[in-house]
Amino acid sequence: MAKSKFEYEREFEAADTCLPNCWVVVRVDGRNFHRFSEQHNFVKPNDIRSIQLMNRCAQNVMEELKDICLAYRQRDEYSFAFHKKSNWYKRRASKFMTHVVSQFASSFVFYWKEFFPDQQILYPPGFDGRVVLYPSEQNLKDYLSWRQADCHINNMYNTVFWMLVQRGGLTPAQAQKRLQGTLSAEKNEILFSEFNINYNNEPLMYRKGSVILKRKVNEISKKVIKLEGEEEREVEVSRLRNQFAILQCDVIGDKFWEENPDIIFW
Repeated sequence: MAKSKFEYEREFEAADTCLPNCWVVVRVDGRNFHRFSEQHNFVKPNDIRSIQLMNRCAQNVMEELKDICLAYRQRDEYSFAFHKKSNWYKRRASKFMTHVVSQFASSFVFYWKEFFPDQQILYPPGFDGRVVLYPSEQNLKDYLSWRQADCHINNMYNTVFWMLVQRGGLTPAQAQKRLQGTLSAEKNEILFSEFNINYNNEPLMYRKGSVILKRKVNEISKKVIKLEGEEEREVEVSRLRNQFAILQCDVIGDKFWEENPDIIFW
């Protein structure tokens, strides 16, 4: 490409290369999503349509950006982990963040009608993003454990809060005051004694969030071949391909990582 006298403008671009040999996590958050969910009539405390839509958006991001080895959802946020060996876009943080956020946001609008056929989207949703580096596998595991613990805390609060409002007859302000300073055991007691709800029986996708990962599967197909001097014959051909799995499970313990070693050993 021909050079021009204006190319000095490149010097104003900030260097934002992520450190090598670190896990790159891009976290996408819904911006002002409380208002968005109210104006689009989301079911409280959890809307299965919204969860399935976000999972579909995250899968689309993973399909497009091959170096993502795992994604985790809780509430209106999704975390995408790029493997530490990734050299995608020379590990530029701005590329990681803008590609993930834009792909997720456009997917949200694109797939909306598939999951909300009776609800017109009233205005474009907003999402922000951040990039964080984690130097070790344990740091990555602890990050996901932190987000899942946060999922549990928020979901328990919201479950009790909306039961008090929807079935207990309290106003949102009264429900908030009732729950102020309460511990998990007290929230469990409210659910069980007043609404006959055992929190441990609530769906895992609400309590644990969603995990999306790639699993290698052996795909077998049939192919017709003809060797010289022989008649045509049908043979089986096998090849490994990635298949997406959406899980609702515990990521804090060791079992998840033992069952899915490909996340680390990419």
